[in-house]
Amino acid sequence: MPIDEIDRKIIQATQAGLPLVSEPYQAVSEQLGLSAQTVMLHLAEMQQTGVVRRIAAVPNHYKLGYRFNGMTVWDVEDGYVDELGQKVAMLPFVSHCYQRPRHLPGWPYNLFAMVHGKTEQDAGEQVAIIAELLGAQARNHEVLYSTKILKKTGLRIGG
Repeated sequence: MPIDEIDRKIIQATQAGLPLVSEPYQAVSEQLGLSAQTVMLHLAEMQQTGVVRRIAAVPNHYKLGYRFNGMTVWDVEDGYVDELGQKVAMLPFVSHCYQRPRHLPGWPYNLFAMVHGKTEQDAGEQVAIIAELLGAQARNHEVLYSTKILKKTGLRIGG
């Protein structure tokens, strides 16, 4: 779906993040010389058409005290991965959960779930809860802990 000039300006003004103020859309609208309602309507339309996938906060887990951020990877029976993945995603400590294809023989994992703990024990307890939930349908798993913060940005468009 093509974007118009207003869409492009809004994307450029917000692609590095919304301003950290009490009324971010108002701040963007003032920067662009538009009404806040126009900014919000254009963003809503871009979400509806898929130009913008989501507007969300991206927390820095380390600054929040979560030092043990682990991507848990699970080898789950294919017939159960959708059902069990939905259950794992509903756990309050799982920030994101998704299915990915296996890459055999070296990578048998097809279900991924991110956990965040302030201590290694906290993260380990979360992994144990997931393991119990998955039961016998999970044949194996690993936890891949983050060692650094990776760039969390999407596509950038220039002027």
